[in-house]
This record gives sequence, C-alpha cells and structure tokens, in this order.
Amino acid sequence: MSDVADHASPATAPIANAPSGPQPDGLNGRRPPATLDRTLYMVGATHLDPVWLWPWQEGYQEARATFRSALDRMEEYPDFVFTCDQVVLLAWVEEQDPELFERIQARVAEGRWVNAGGWWVEPDCNMPTGESFARQGLLGQRYLAEKFGKTATVGMNVDPFGHNAMIPAILRGQGMDSYTFLRPGPAEDGRLGTAFWWEAPDGSRVLGYRIPHEYCSPPGDVSGHTDKALAALDRSLGDLMVLFGVGNHGGGPTKANIDSIHRFDRMGSFGRLVMSSPRQYFDEFIARRGGIDSEEMAQLPVWTDDLQHHSPGCYSAHSGIKAWQRRAQNAVLSAERWAAVGTRLHGLEHPGEDLHRAWQQVLFNQFHDILPGSAIEPSYDDSRDQLGEAIAISKRIITKVQNVIARKVDVPFADGTQPVLVFNPHPWPVRQVVELQYGAQPLGVHVVDAADRPVACQKVQSVATTDDKGRAACAFETEIPAFGYRLYRLLRGPKEIDDAGLTVAEHAGATVVENQHLRLEIDQAGGWVRSLLDKRTGADVFGGATGPHTQVCDDPTDTWGHRVVSYAWPGEEMPVVRALVRESGPVRARIRVERAWGRSTLVEEFILTRDSDHVEVRTTLDWREEHHLLKLRFPVALDETEATYEIPYAAIDRPVDGAEEPAQQWVSVSGTLRRGDHRRAGLAVVTTTKHGYDVSPAENGADPSIGVTAVRSPVYSWHDPRLLDPEGFYSFQDQGMQSFSYLLVPHAGDWREANLTRRGNELSAPVRAMLESFHDGELAPVGSFAADGGEQVMITAIKITEAARGGGAPDLIVRAVETTGRPARARLELPLTGQVLETDFGAHQIRTFRITADGAVTETDLIEWPLADGPVAEISTQPLGE
Repeated sequence: MSDVADHASPATAPIANAPSGPQPDGLNGRRPPATLDRTLYMVGATHLDPVWLWPWQEGYQEARATFRSALDRMEEYPDFVFTCDQVVLLAWVEEQDPELFERIQARVAEGRWVNAGGWWVEPDCNMPTGESFARQGLLGQRYLAEKFGKTATVGMNVDPFGHNAMIPAILRGQGMDSYTFLRPGPAEDGRLGTAFWWEAPDGSRVLGYRIPHEYCSPPGDVSGHTDKALAALDRSLGDLMVLFGVGNHGGGPTKANIDSIHRFDRMGSFGRLVMSSPRQYFDEFIARRGGIDSEEMAQLPVWTDDLQHHSPGCYSAHSGIKAWQRRAQNAVLSAERWAAVGTRLHGLEHPGEDLHRAWQQVLFNQFHDILPGSAIEPSYDDSRDQLGEAIAISKRIITKVQNVIARKVDVPFADGTQPVLVFNPHPWPVRQVVELQYGAQPLGVHVVDAADRPVACQKVQSVATTDDKGRAACAFETEIPAFGYRLYRLLRGPKEIDDAGLTVAEHAGATVVENQHLRLEIDQAGGWVRSLLDKRTGADVFGGATGPHTQVCDDPTDTWGHRVVSYAWPGEEMPVVRALVRESGPVRARIRVERAWGRSTLVEEFILTRDSDHVEVRTTLDWREEHHLLKLRFPVALDETEATYEIPYAAIDRPVDGAEEPAQQWVSVSGTLRRGDHRRAGLAVVTTTKHGYDVSPAENGADPSIGVTAVRSPVYSWHDPRLLDPEGFYSFQDQGMQSFSYLLVPHAGDWREANLTRRGNELSAPVRAMLESFHDGELAPVGSFAADGGEQVMITAIKITEAARGGGAPDLIVRAVETTGRPARARLELPLTGQVLETDFGAHQIRTFRITADGAVTETDLIEWPLADGPVAEISTQPLGE
C-alpha cells in the first residue's frame, strides 16, 4: 500500500472558500444558500483631488492616468462599472487625450461609465456664493449634456468638509434628486442616519446618503474596507452602497479590488456584492420601498439643517484665497451684467467665451482643498494667478461696456468742470461715498450733480505721494439708481454745503461721532465702541456691554482644525497704541485705532458718514505670529439671544453656543436689551472676506458676543495626528499684511429689516467712478437697466444665456431669490428689455427667467433649460412705465 501511495499523483478537489489565492472558475455567480439576504452595491470610483499635496499640473496628468486605468479594467471585467463625479477631470482629458476621451464616451453610451455629481469640481460647500453653486451645475451639467448626451441625476460631494442647507434646492434646480456625501461622520453628528430626506429652507428635498466609513479603499482586497462600512451602516436599511477604489491622488479600482469583490460575492461573506453606481442604488432603494410616493419613503427621517461640522479651521485658514475668491466672484458677476447691457442695448459682441473661461477659474479654485486653505503653499501661487485671470477678464469687460455707455451720455461742455460718471453694479439703488482721485486742481474741488445741485464732498488723502500739487482726492456722496449710472461734475475750489449733518467731539475720554441716525462713542484708552446709540429706536446694543474686542490665542491645531468645536477661547487683548481722529468733514469722520501684540499690529478705522445707519470699519492687519489666532469680538448687552447666519441663497438660525460656524457675509444676534424697557434689539456684523464666526453666550463675566476669526496661522497642509518637529523648518500661513472691512449694523431685533445681504454685496462690490469728457449723446445723465425694488426678492444674476456661446440667440437670463424666509410678491423692472415682471416667490425660493428679444418670458431651471413641469407661479409682464 505504501508503495502505491508514494507513486500516486496528489489528489485535487474543487476550491471551496478561498479568502486568498487563485479564484475558482465556472461557478457563474453561485453563492451558498446561507448567504445573508443583503445586497452591497459596490461603486467603483476614484476620488482625485486636482490640487492638494500636489499642484494642479500633477492632478492634470493623473486624471488621464486614472481614467485610462478605469477603461482598462472595463476591458478585463465585463461587469465593472465606473463612476466619475468631477467634470473638470473629463474636460482635462478631452483636451490632452482625445482618443481616450472617445473611449469614455463609448462607455458612457454603454452605461458602464457613469457621470455623477454634475458640478465642475467637488467644491467647498459652505463658502462659495449661491450663484457659484448655480454655476457649478451650469457649467458641469451643460458639459455632460454636450459631450455625452446625458446629465448627472445624483449629486455627489464625497470629500468636502460640510454642506450648506440650500444644496437640496440647488441640486433640484439642476436636475438632481439625490446626494451622496461622507462628512460629517457619525462621531461628528450622531443624529444623522445613512439615508434620509434632506430638505432645504425653500422646501426642496433630495434623498441623502452618508457614505459609511470612507469614499475610497486600499489597493488590495476590499474585505477590511467592507467590514468597516458595515459597522457604520444604519441597520434599518439592509442594503448598502460601498465606494471602492484607490483615491485622493487618483488611481481608481484595482484588479485586486475587483477580484476580491468577485471572491467574497461567491463566498457569500457579506451578502450579495454587485458592481453598481449611485443611480442604480438610489433607484433600487426607492423601488424596494414601493416607489417615491410610498408610505415607507415618507417615513424616512427628514433633515432640515446644514450638514456640519468637519474641519472648522478651514473656514478661516489662508485669508488670501478667501479674499481672492470673493473678489473674483463679484467681478465675474458684475462683468456678466454689464456684458448683457452691451450686447442687448449697444450691439457689442457678447464675450461669452471670456466669461466662460473666467467662471472656470473661479469654480476650479472653489475646490475643497483650495478654498478651505488646506493645500500646499505653492498651489496658492497658482490660485492667485488663476483668479487674477478671472478678475482681469472681468475688468476688461466692465471697462469696455461702461465706456461705451459713457460716450453715449449727453455731457454738455461746462468750463472749469470735470465730468464724472458713477456706475452701480447692483440691481437696487445704492447710496455710497465715492473716493475719487483727480488731477490739475491744486486748490481742490467741490461736486454737483447733473442738475447743478451741490453734493456733500470733502478732501481726503490721495493715493499718490508726489510733488505734483494737482494730484489730490475727494470723497463725495452718491445716489446711483439700480444697476445704472449717474453723472456728476467736479468744480474748481472747495465749497461748504449748508448742512453737514455730522459732528465730531471729545467727551469723557471718548471720541463721539454723530449723524442723524447714530451716535458712536469710541473709548480712547480701550480703542473700542463704548456706545452705539440708534436714534431711530433709542436702543444701544453696546452700552454697558462687557468683554474684549480682540482675543489672541495660542492655536496649536492643524490646518484643518480637526476635532475643533470652538475657537472661542479666552485670549490676550491687543493693547491700544494710539487712537486719533484721522478725518473730520461734512461727508464722513474717520477714527483710527492702532494696536500691537507680539510682532503684529492691527489698525481699525471707524468710519461714519453723513447719512449712514451703520459704522464701517476698515481693517489692516500685519500678522507675524506662528500657531496663533486672532478673534475679533463684538460683545452686546442683550439677553435671550438668538443667532442667524447668512448661507448661500438663504439665512439659517444656529445655537448661541460658541461653535465655530461658516457663514457668507454676515452674522446677526438679536435679543432683549438688558437696560431700559427690555425691548428687542440686535446687531449684525457684515464682513468682506471672512467666513469663520461664532456667537457665544455670556460667560466668565463677558456678555454674549459675535466672534469673527480674523486670522489663523497654522503650518501649510499640516494634518493631525502628525506632530511637528520642534527643530523642523515650516512655512506658516497668513504671515504679513492683509486688509478687510466690516460693518456694525444695529437693528430693532429682526435681521430681515436690516437688508444685510444687500449691504454685504455693496461693501464687497462698491460703485465705480470714472472721469469722463464732454460730448453730445442720446443717453440721459441718469440711467437704470434693472431693478428688484430692494425688498425681499433680490436679483442675483443678469446675464446672456449660455446657449449664445454655442451660436444660440442672446436671450437674457434674470435670476432672483427670496431673502427673508417669507413668501413675497416681486416686481422686477427691466429697462434692459423694456418690461416689468411681477410674480410670487415662496420662502427662500430661487427662480430663473429667460427673456427673448421679442419680450417673451419663460421660466427655466438653473441649467437655463425650460422647467419640466412649467412655471410654479404665474408671471405677469407689462411694458415698462405702465
């Protein structure tokens, strides 16, 4: 027997369970009967950061490499499906490798390459404006429709660090009905389940899905990755969507990934494993529950808030990118508006390609590792250049159109005068003090309007410091009609106006500035507001308030602010170096307060104009600290406080708990006055370029306060838990000079009555004055092209339709949004088309109108395509003037 056994061939049998090693052949999807009755939808994808720990040029190459790898996997595995969720990557591949792009187009037609997301990039989802989110989909979805014949229906932002509450409304306006995301995770907000209805302030809903565990996987087998996803699963769902594929620097699904999915599906280890896409998952999720209108779907939890918080340090990291982005967004929106005037009224060729390129640069630099400040230092040189290109394009368009308008304005000759035209980019009237540099008038000037009525004016410091006595500057009051212009004239020599309406005095250690609306007291020793009396209400929200205005804290947190809940910690105040009156005249007073701490200085110049109901503060910060932060605090003498924050296209209430929160341009706190009759009162802080805020309760002897994170100085791209080497050499953010402005806006306790969003837009995008010559013209000295009435409904975009860029008719697009959270009737006057639109808006509703050359008005979605279900409210039109 032993001899036979020694010479026999080794016996072989079919492979049963094979967690590793060769795969068995020919089983044709057979699973053990004991396999769990559960389907895991395995979504092959790659998260490719175009910029993060590498520059965009590296991301550009990696897009090609990753997409080629995904296409190769399709050749090898007939059931493999790939999902792409950033349109810019497709555009990059199209321009550098047309043959590869054609392969992608073929796979999209086949249904095995799925484009999700619909946006140009995965942007930061808190800091861009509402119009920027609209443009992410406008560019993204139109690209997908043009190149592939189909748009995305699933929103997908797997890596951004939080999501504003209006995203469901924006997605629905772009043809998407669901949303896939990762953050906040269960540890950051345990109230969120895996699947739920996400409802925006306007009532729009999408089906939300929080990715369990992670949006990418290691390159080997997926068992560990799947285990962790199942551990994070909401058990009530049963089936699960799991994303796999190497990510961050691209890569995508590997052979080992796919082989392991086949292996564990055969073994029944986790249930059924099927290659899938987000669209398939959502469709089958709904079908299993009886359809979209079923009782079971109606019983899903409803989330009516932001999706926060993750990495709150990103609201303030890298002040430069925040400032460049705000400037670029405002510039391109303004350029669009003036380009529409040039095209519709003056026969100019529409600069559609230039505007398209400018928006691409703006949207790309909203990527969630650029705008949040979490990329490497060299990437911000690229961002500055790219956003500078967008601003330069915009300035050329604006200057050209405004000069075309200017040469058509009738400006009769008047000896000894200099015509000045002032242009307002906003679709509501703006009263603003203009600072104008001029020459050839060594004795100074005064100002009149086109009807020779005197205008309040005062001499101010020129930006030029030369021996040329004729170069000087003045500040004068303007009142410019909605999205329009007005003619003024400079006359030789100064001239006093009859009623200045503004006084400056010294009183009990304070500098007091007073106009008809406000009485401002600045404490000379403390350098902060002792009192701000609102004469209209008798309320003084600062009177008697205790607490510091400046707080410097040692801040050893990483660039992202991982695991940070609040930056509202006690800190050292920046001592006052000096306080003085810098300007005092009939137009405005300016009080300068200088502070210093360590190697850093802070200058705040408090400006109150003759007719203003707010205080403007122009701030210059020279920051030389490492691993420190500076909070500007605004303590108020209020009880029962409530906090409201501006978010894209809306506003949202949040707790008064000191949490670091994102906001657009303003934060308001309301409550009852501690002194007097305890009436309602409030204060809003409106900023130009800051996005990190808190509203803190009374604590440790300090009153409730609004906090603005003015600056943080972490190491670039430092990601906890890595520890910094005490002997290492590092580059710290925000070293050097930066400037920003903010407004102090007292109100009667209701932020809605203070027009805060409009004030923020005016502060960030002021009117523009230009010197002009004498000439005949057919235009009046005052003109307006569009007006929204300055009430609840605000026009946010005036542009030529995107279809014109491809040769279509240059129809006009007008978009507006309700800003207060209450239904409203809007009257939109459009001299640009010679008509008036009247229609109803729901709370926070976004509506877009398309107006043809013959005046026909239709309603569109955010992609500028006709609404599938027709208008949600009747649109009444009539000729302008009736």
